Amino acid sequence: MMEEGPEDGPVNSSPKSKKLSRRKDSERDSKEMKPLIDTPEIPYPKSVFFIIVTEFCERFSYTGMRTILTLYLRNVLLRSYKNSEDLATMIYHAFVSLCYFTPLLGGIIADSFLGKYKTILYISFIYAIGNCVLSLAAVTPLHLPQLPMSLLGLALIGFGTGGIKPCVNAFGGDQFKLPEQTRQLHQFFFFFYFAINSGSLMSTFVTPIMRRDVSCFGHDTCYSLAFGAPAIFWILAIIIFMLGKRYYIIKNPEGNVAVQVGGCIWYAVVTKSGTGHKKGAHWLDRANDKYSPSFIEDVKVLFRILVLFIPLPIYWALYEQQGSTWTLQATRMKGYMTNFWTLKPDQMQACNSFLILFYIPLFERIIYPLLQKCNILTTSLQRMTLGCFMLSIAFVLAGVVELNLEVSDIVHLRL
Repeated sequence: MMEEGPEDGPVNSSPKSKKLSRRKDSERDSKEMKPLIDTPEIPYPKSVFFIIVTEFCERFSYTGMRTILTLYLRNVLLRSYKNSEDLATMIYHAFVSLCYFTPLLGGIIADSFLGKYKTILYISFIYAIGNCVLSLAAVTPLHLPQLPMSLLGLALIGFGTGGIKPCVNAFGGDQFKLPEQTRQLHQFFFFFYFAINSGSLMSTFVTPIMRRDVSCFGHDTCYSLAFGAPAIFWILAIIIFMLGKRYYIIKNPEGNVAVQVGGCIWYAVVTKSGTGHKKGAHWLDRANDKYSPSFIEDVKVLFRILVLFIPLPIYWALYEQQGSTWTLQATRMKGYMTNFWTLKPDQMQACNSFLILFYIPLFERIIYPLLQKCNILTTSLQRMTLGCFMLSIAFVLAGVVELNLEVSDIVHLRL
């Protein structure tokens, strides 16, 4: 028995004809999909090379300046104070805290007002001014008020480096078309991270040499050169970033999710409407008359995830001591490595970037695959836990070194 379809003509209702019809439909679908599969790969965006070079120069500028900052504070700006080491440590960590807080402001400015490109460009000029102010304050023949100008320069640098931090890598991600360029995007983030650490490695090794091995303006050290080189690198970074404008994909601001989350939480706290007052309802549900249920659920998930980030402030508080207390600790050591090389106190910070560049391919290519075969440390959480445990051992060892240094100091005082 045959049935007449409105468009497809006669359709056989028997089981065999239905199977044939399904087979033809699948063959037709596969033919339609084939051109999509065979399309040539989209060329790698040229714009990302400008972004990667910019990030390399920025990390050289920021890390190079930060490497010598504690010693500059103690030996130059605060040398007349009895507790110069404590004050230097306090100012250093206040500066680093500013650098970690301002990315929130930079993200809001980029997503809500200016867009990523303009935010990076405009804040970069503030960043460059801060670098120039800091380096000029270190030029003693100018007779500038060193402490106020240096603090002003640090404030501008803190706003600058933090303001562009959430924008640069996200702006790089905007240059790719997804999902077609997912693999290329992963490659970009690899090279981006490599640029971060290679720039940091180079600067933490070079700027201490400029500080200690070059004499200028009648001093045995040359902090003005050590601060000036990072300033020049950042000005160079701005020029490179601007040269790539014609290649960039520039997207308009679409709103900042942090502002939306904050608005949802605030509205849920102050409002007296919504279903949040019902028995058993979550307090965030009070915002359901202004925010969508799916967005409110996302905020609830965010609160559950935030529990995992509780240890992070402790981690970063310890991590940043390599630029303050660990550097000051190193000044009490000889730094002898070989007959031809003595490691400077602030150069010890270069170990961090060097070990990152060394360990990432070692772990990803050799250690983790071997552990995977043995069913050991198979998840990221397990690896992070082991890393935190090893970090705690490192600080125990640093404490042991400090105890031995104190004993050595007492012996030298007696002698």
